[in-house]
Amino acid sequence: MASQKEAIKQFNALMEQVDDHLMDTFKNMHQGYPNETLSRFLKAREWNVAKAYKMLVDCLNWRIQNDIDNILGKPIIPVDLYRAVRDSQLVGLSGYTKEGLPVFAIGVGMSTLDKASVNYYVQSHIQINEYRDRVILPATSRQHGRHISNCFKILDMTGLKLSALCQTKLLTLISTVDDLNYPEKTVTYYIVNAPYVFSACWKAVRPLLHERTRKKVQVLQGCGRDELLKIMDYASLPHFCRRESSGTSRQLSRISDCFSFDHPFHQQLYSYVKQQSQRQDFKLPKRQGSYQFNLPKSDSDGAIIVETIQSELLKIRDRNPSLIQ
Repeated sequence: MASQKEAIKQFNALMEQVDDHLMDTFKNMHQGYPNETLSRFLKAREWNVAKAYKMLVDCLNWRIQNDIDNILGKPIIPVDLYRAVRDSQLVGLSGYTKEGLPVFAIGVGMSTLDKASVNYYVQSHIQINEYRDRVILPATSRQHGRHISNCFKILDMTGLKLSALCQTKLLTLISTVDDLNYPEKTVTYYIVNAPYVFSACWKAVRPLLHERTRKKVQVLQGCGRDELLKIMDYASLPHFCRRESSGTSRQLSRISDCFSFDHPFHQQLYSYVKQQSQRQDFKLPKRQGSYQFNLPKSDSDGAIIVETIQSELLKIRDRNPSLIQ
């Protein structure tokens, strides 16, 4: 589309005006594909060049202020603390689609997010984002001989309860980080094992979202296995999508659990971060501190989803507390 090409041309012209510090972090961010990165920000702002430019410059400043370029060299220590984060922030790489896109599994309903401070969870989330963008995506791009810049996410709603209310601040913060700094990195969000609680909330959330986001979210029946097998092999299915009937993810073998710290993905990620820390001559303090992230309030789709689900959960609790104890 000519208008999109013109938008990228105008965007490139604006980027020529940014200072060297911003350009350095931009290069680290785009990994050799600047136009594709500009296109993601343009999509996030409905191809409005001025808005996309402001969004990207804000993102680059955020990266500099929070030293994001070096975050993969700053491990969460001791390892027991990182293991606790992994056991309570359920996310992992389960495999790849048939076209080579990474498939990330997220245990929304079973994540407790109560074993560490908020900033450790945000630090871990950003490290996974950066590892995805700097290591996983370049590797799968080389393997398939074409540029691959995004992924699929499968969200398991098993166990979603009123306790999700206590996670609102953290979930809003993580959603804001992604919406403002990693836009258009996810092709589709698949929702599986959705209980009544989520279904009721989704009816209220869906009309509030941009059409672009609504198209990305697909609520599948049950564990979604049959639908997901159309785009990925059985081996890439998250463990919670392999069962015939509903049940908790904990009933399945930890060997196949991509959330576990012992899973190859997390072992490789943690080893990579430790190796990078040695290369950066990062001196481990006696007591590891966590990142402090300050982000502006966002009216993004991610924040809207979290806040609306909180509101709807309260309404459901008031009508029938037994459903979400």
